[in-house]
Amino acid sequence: MITLLRELSDEQLEVPYGTGINPPVWELGHTAFFYEFFLLRRLYRVDAIMPGFDAVWDSFEIPHRERWEPGVVPPKEATLSYYRRVMDESRDRLAAGNQLSEEELYLGEYVLAHQCMHLESLIWCRQTLGYPAPPWSREFAPKESAAGFESSPDAEIPGGTYSIGMPSKQTGSQKVPFSFDNERPGFDLALAPFSISRTLVSQGEFLEFVEDSGYENRDLWSVGGSYWIRKNPRNHPVYWEKQDGQWTVRRFDRIAPLSTDAPVIHVSFWEAEAYARWAGRRLPTEFEWEAAARTFEARPYPWGDGLAPCPADLDANHLATAPVSAYPEGSTPHGCLQMIGTAWEWTTSQYLPYDGFCADMYAYMSTLQFGTHKTTRGGSFATSSSLIRNTYRQAQHPDRCDTFTGFRTCPAEK
Repeated sequence: MITLLRELSDEQLEVPYGTGINPPVWELGHTAFFYEFFLLRRLYRVDAIMPGFDAVWDSFEIPHRERWEPGVVPPKEATLSYYRRVMDESRDRLAAGNQLSEEELYLGEYVLAHQCMHLESLIWCRQTLGYPAPPWSREFAPKESAAGFESSPDAEIPGGTYSIGMPSKQTGSQKVPFSFDNERPGFDLALAPFSISRTLVSQGEFLEFVEDSGYENRDLWSVGGSYWIRKNPRNHPVYWEKQDGQWTVRRFDRIAPLSTDAPVIHVSFWEAEAYARWAGRRLPTEFEWEAAARTFEARPYPWGDGLAPCPADLDANHLATAPVSAYPEGSTPHGCLQMIGTAWEWTTSQYLPYDGFCADMYAYMSTLQFGTHKTTRGGSFATSSSLIRNTYRQAQHPDRCDTFTGFRTCPAEK
């Protein structure tokens, strides 16, 4: 996180107010507070490191707009000092490694996962503001794409009973991997056979929708979509622009020619839904998505059990610049590509708790979004590889197009 802030000037850190972002200095302090409050204070009974600032760093104490008020958030250097001290003390406390208690392991994984979430929000803040991409990022170097790959064929997913989500408790001697409350308790679900596109929808495919007046054709837009497009009048995705007859896209601080084989991102649920209707298709449910990603084997990743080596665009490596047919080594057994990384994927499913849901220690992580958001799956290029898995669920408001979200489709039901 320090790297993402250190590069920015004091002027850049004074970001204008935006509903989808936070001031970067506040993000840093909030992340440190999470470690301090839930790990150091709760587990090790450490006194407050920055007394009097809990109401500033706690996201459910300070209203979003107030984070921009002058004098509310401490200066950058004071916040950096606070962050470093909290991180140093947390590392020292957790240095016991395999001697840690079950509670220490759980809380350590929890606060680290929370930090990873804010790493991604800092990265999409840079995109929103037109700041440079993370310094370690590189555009995708062409590699072998999936051999004999057609433009957008479908994978046939067999019907049957699939494992959804993560178990709540350890069974036998097998340790249950870390998960958030919205992934639990896992359950079995019978699904009929279905088909799903092997790839994310590309910019070239979405361009056909744009140039066929898809944004103007109100027959393609649902009630919610029609309301959204009236509030956000446009005829192309948010970062696209046509200059001298050529389409371009802004990625962070650079304008580049639109690459037709790269995935489309920064589209709202309503745009994805309208495109699917135009194409005679539909968006998948989140359970169809998970079944396609996990298969009957209930894999943690589309390619199998292990994360390393990671055949996916994660950790802000390639900025979703690879073709939709790239990373064939990360495909599912049925041939679906880039189901982890590259772009979050819209599903039709409302973000709701599973039966038997029990809130984690930080109850607001999930509960505030239930019923008002859609579920997105799979992570994006800016998601940390240590955070994402096939069962991970993210709540995304259907109006949002600032995050790194795209989609894949299924044939329309007859």
